[in-house]
Amino acid sequence: MIDTIPGLLDAAAGEFGERTFLRVGKVTRTYAETRTAAATMAGALAGRGCRPGDRVAVMADNRIEVVDLILGCAWLGAVLVPLNTGLRGAGLREVLRGAEPQFLLAEEEVVERVVAAGFQGELWVVGGDDVPAPGVSHARPAAQVRPDDTAFVLFTSGTTGTARGVRCPHAQTVWWGRNVADSLRLTSDDVLYTCLPLFHTNALNTLAHAMAVGASCVIGERFSAARHWERVAEAGATVVYLLGAMVPMLVAQPPSPADRAHRAWRGLSPATPGTAWEPFRDRFGVTLVDGFGSTETNLVIGSTPEDQRPGYLGTVREGFAARVVDDGLHPVPDGFPGELVVRSTRELAFSTGYLGEPRPAPDAWRRTGDRVIREPDGWFRFVDRIKDVIRRRGENVSSQEVESAVRSHPAVADAAAFPVPSELAEDEVMVAVVPGPGHLLDPRDLARHCAGELPAFAVPRYIDAVLELPLTATGKVRKAVLRERGVTATTWDREASDPGPRSLPV
Repeated sequence: MIDTIPGLLDAAAGEFGERTFLRVGKVTRTYAETRTAAATMAGALAGRGCRPGDRVAVMADNRIEVVDLILGCAWLGAVLVPLNTGLRGAGLREVLRGAEPQFLLAEEEVVERVVAAGFQGELWVVGGDDVPAPGVSHARPAAQVRPDDTAFVLFTSGTTGTARGVRCPHAQTVWWGRNVADSLRLTSDDVLYTCLPLFHTNALNTLAHAMAVGASCVIGERFSAARHWERVAEAGATVVYLLGAMVPMLVAQPPSPADRAHRAWRGLSPATPGTAWEPFRDRFGVTLVDGFGSTETNLVIGSTPEDQRPGYLGTVREGFAARVVDDGLHPVPDGFPGELVVRSTRELAFSTGYLGEPRPAPDAWRRTGDRVIREPDGWFRFVDRIKDVIRRRGENVSSQEVESAVRSHPAVADAAAFPVPSELAEDEVMVAVVPGPGHLLDPRDLARHCAGELPAFAVPRYIDAVLELPLTATGKVRKAVLRERGVTATTWDREASDPGPRSLPV
């Protein structure tokens, strides 16, 4: 059975040789051409002294050079370390110290940051004459990599704490390809479009999704809500890749002829707000498929285009197991919230652990940090990240449920709920709200609306209007930034003797 990235690419090139596999910017390649590019890129890397097992970091936007490095390193047996392009200062120093790459490819605008962070290896600048490139050296045979050899070290987003380097073996990427291809019902006629960054597991593994069935893959520029559907149409895409936070942003855009002027009819969109699922499908004609998967695991829980339940992750996929447990890791009954723990019965479908830590046992249960509910019929519903749960007067408040209620107000485009300190101990509920186009935010009206949608203890006390939410490069809300800012002079307070104006400044 194929269980390495070179094996997957070689098999796909053998079966789908002249089919278009890849489009990045102005570059288009068939499967056969991509295999040749990987083999010659491996030769170019070897010519620069890179050996199997060496770590090669990359800090660049979505571009063909990054794809060449991904596949060339895999072909050679080197380990790719994709770095978030937003990293700087202490955060960048930390990941470089943890990964210890011998080589690094960087965009010109981040070179100064990389040098300041103390990188001591060989530095290549995108566009420079010294950058290894396919087609300029002799092709190398694919390295004899093992399924458990590390293909990538991916750093977790670090939105709630220190980023950790995850060791992702070759076999994990191959399983990602098979599992997502099955969930999305992909075929060789599909064109996949992603604008997510290639340093994120979602976009990185899109290449494997395509290779699993012989589909085409279009790697786009950074996400733009205003231009998204135009780019989807230009790509000729039948499948789109989003993150849940992007869905309300697209729905909030003014109606446009581009909304339906495309071929896409399904998309992978983890953590899609339940209230946005039907409006999204009705407006854009795209059925969103949710699921649970993480950098450390795989698509453990998921749904399919034909089997949907808005607001739910799905059911456990073949080859995996999932439980909901309490703080003592004891199973909780269906219908009650707890932490999701997962296990794989597919060999090497999960990561081999974190840098600097021992490998987990192959059949070990993995903690996820996600608070979920399992329904009696086996469907899982996401409640919150455990670190994002708000504790107010003895009650646990789900930030996601608060956000869902706030977003259902017609004047709201997007929202983020988070805890702020209470004078009574524990937390108060605060929301940062992005008003929809042409709307002023009336906090009194929004609070009344929430009172009709939420239990009294979950209704936000504090409301702020903001132009946009602080996001990571992968579209996750940086709640640490919102918590640090907290209550300001312009924040509306529902419990104040004089709550303030009827509309909030943005």
